[in-house]
Amino acid sequence: MAIHFHKKPNLYASHVQLKVSNLARSLEYYTTIIGFKILEQTSNTAYLSTDGKTSLLSLVEVQNAKPLQTGFAGLYHFALLLPSRKDLGNIVQHFINLNVRLGAADHDVSEALYLNDPDGNGIEIYIDRDESEWTWFEGDQVHMVTEQLNFQPILAAADGKWAGLPEDTVMGHVHLSVANLDKSEQFYTNVLNYNVVTRYGAQALFVSTGKYHHHFGLNTWNSANGHAPTDDMVGLNSFTIVLKNADYAEAVKQNLHENGYAIENYVGAPIHGGTQAFSTVDPNGLRIIFTIDGE
Repeated sequence: MAIHFHKKPNLYASHVQLKVSNLARSLEYYTTIIGFKILEQTSNTAYLSTDGKTSLLSLVEVQNAKPLQTGFAGLYHFALLLPSRKDLGNIVQHFINLNVRLGAADHDVSEALYLNDPDGNGIEIYIDRDESEWTWFEGDQVHMVTEQLNFQPILAAADGKWAGLPEDTVMGHVHLSVANLDKSEQFYTNVLNYNVVTRYGAQALFVSTGKYHHHFGLNTWNSANGHAPTDDMVGLNSFTIVLKNADYAEAVKQNLHENGYAIENYVGAPIHGGTQAFSTVDPNGLRIIFTIDGE
């Protein structure tokens, strides 16, 4: 796994905060099935970790929660990037042993598994092919496809030593359901300085920094002209983006201000996964936490 795509100065996601309807049920799923460890837990929140020190995912229980619905912006999936094909093989064998239903795809740049948690939140677990194998068109557009995944070499790489998610697992990317693709592109490229690296017609695009295949996906497949998620709906509560330093954070603040976006201190920000520098809400009503913590 190339580690430089998820280090500064890249604008990578470090943490995702989800609203769930039943914390105990979700914790059972994320620890037993997905392989997280509990870093910290209260009566209605939990922070999940792979290394016992930092948190990639946090859960917040919402009372009388409404289920996920089409027609709303939110999370399409968050994506956990594993260090190696051996690790992917081990988790595939783990899923087979537990008879877990999952989807899978070969994206040319990566090999990916897809699942849904008990509330329907989308999860991708993947490995990257070496960046030398990625195909770029005209220097700035990366070739990505969705084809059948060949499980044989993945399972052959497993060593049978499943012990939960590897410590070096990172939040590889976050894929968002957005209400308006043009407004979202303007925000993520002109305001936050991401680069568009792939387009899927008029319904989806992928953005990154540092020539990664994508740090964020944006699509309107289930959310075109949709509403912002409500506080009592399960799904995405916030996601955290790492900024390279304090000076850059001030530049992002200036961009947000000049483009009419609020700059706030969000009281519900996760306490692990990076100390909040400031927060904003994107054009789809999705909460972003910015931090300068990170490597």
